[in-house]
Amino acid sequence: MQGQTLPIAKFKAGTVSSAIWQNEVRTEKGKGVIYKATVQRRFMDRNGEWKSSGSFSRNEIALAIYCLQKAFEKMIEIQNKEAEQNSNINEEAVI
Repeated sequence: MQGQTLPIAKFKAGTVSSAIWQNEVRTEKGKGVIYKATVQRRFMDRNGEWKSSGSFSRNEIALAIYCLQKAFEKMIEIQNKEAEQNSNINEEAVI
């Protein structure tokens, strides 16, 4: 799977799933990282092939919300850990 990026986390509920992706960005301050979430529904088409969709039935909306909430919580956890690590690095530099 050379050249293919994998998500850093996945969450699943029934046929619905979300994934967190880490993207490197360049800003005026230098390189940085942003996190994005995707959500999809998997289904089998008439030919027996697995497909993905971004549309959800009434009952699947709650599953999509659940998966996205888990992704959001994980993103906050990651960002808090990064901020804590940066804080520890800054404290060590002062000592």
